Amino acid sequence: MSAIIFHIDVNSAYLSWTAAWQIHNGASVDLRDIPSVIGGDELSRHGIVLAKSIPAKAYGIKTGNPLREALAQCPELTIVPPDYYLYSKASKAMVALLREYSPKVQQFSVDECFLDYSNMAHLFGSPIEAAYEIKNRVEKELGFTVNIGISTNKLLAKMASEFEKPNKVHTLYPEEIPEKMWPLPVDELFMCGHKTSAKLRKMGIETIGQLAQTPKADLEYHLKSFGLMMHAYANGIDHSPVRKSNFEVIKGIGNSTTVSYDVLKQEEAYLVLLSLCESVGMRLRQGSFCAGLVAISIVSYEFGASSRQRKLDVATDATSYITDIAKELLDELWDGTPIRKIGVRVSELQQNTYHQLSFFTDFDFVRHRQLDTTVDDIRRKFGKKAIVRASFLHSGLSPVTGGIGEDGYPVMTSIL
Repeated sequence: MSAIIFHIDVNSAYLSWTAAWQIHNGASVDLRDIPSVIGGDELSRHGIVLAKSIPAKAYGIKTGNPLREALAQCPELTIVPPDYYLYSKASKAMVALLREYSPKVQQFSVDECFLDYSNMAHLFGSPIEAAYEIKNRVEKELGFTVNIGISTNKLLAKMASEFEKPNKVHTLYPEEIPEKMWPLPVDELFMCGHKTSAKLRKMGIETIGQLAQTPKADLEYHLKSFGLMMHAYANGIDHSPVRKSNFEVIKGIGNSTTVSYDVLKQEEAYLVLLSLCESVGMRLRQGSFCAGLVAISIVSYEFGASSRQRKLDVATDATSYITDIAKELLDELWDGTPIRKIGVRVSELQQNTYHQLSFFTDFDFVRHRQLDTTVDDIRRKFGKKAIVRASFLHSGLSPVTGGIGEDGYPVMTSIL
């Protein structure tokens, strides 16, 4: 019997969660019904659009646009700064509801989850019935709306959830691919970014269907192994399981965040890196891993992306050491162009059964491990904000600065 997978995606997550919270606390106006955005600071007009309402979209406002540009398009625009602590609570509430329908729920990002509904129909009805029940419960009990995609694998379920929005349920079973997916523009395929779609269009490939029918050898010649993956995705092929834990069959741990303003100064970039590295270190220690490689990526305000990585002399889970390497990589990579997104990723993981010392560094791994473990324990017992680094005080930044995952920290969403 084929697997049944749901992909649950919150509609305009940051804005919906803010609107639901305001209404719960007596607000008379729903942000979702007026031209509104989440992002930056309304008084300084500094920052970018992180989320937008449907009425704001009608003015041509797009996610990632500078607030000044958005205000020029719609002078009466309502701007609300992001509240990541609220988003963490809303995300966790949704995950808790989803786990009532399956023991296998994988959080893919702060506002997306996969749910394995295989063999659950005898409890909650057909997949369509269960999806509508979940969608309606989320709206009634939590105050926001979701799209739910249904298929036999994670890829097709995610593609289905991107169909007409908001507050919809869609299917995309393998037999529906030619009708529902193949006519779509090629850049709507999962993992097909601007650069890849541009290369495909140079090859005369405009739709997902054309990509699916292109010989694999041609795609491999132009796009290497990534072309083979794109061919598989265009044909609806994906064998990745819904994982109950992010630490099952894990190859790397990464966090990235779109900052609510353009990062212009080195000190600001360092603080964002520190925030991300704190979550990377904590998640490494939670999974009893050490990392042998650190990588960073940045996206400029013009959406140009670049990255750099370094293999470590000694595998580590120490937050400070990972941060030091990340800063060095940033210094090598960044030319001063304003940054909108920063990411940190560690890989080459090994089980943390002992800690190998190195003659090539005087970093005190043992002392820092004791410190990190103590901080982890305090945060688990008293909350993530119970202890923070002094460098975050009066900085305008929070130690949690982006899309927040199940552990309360930003989550990288690059792998199904």
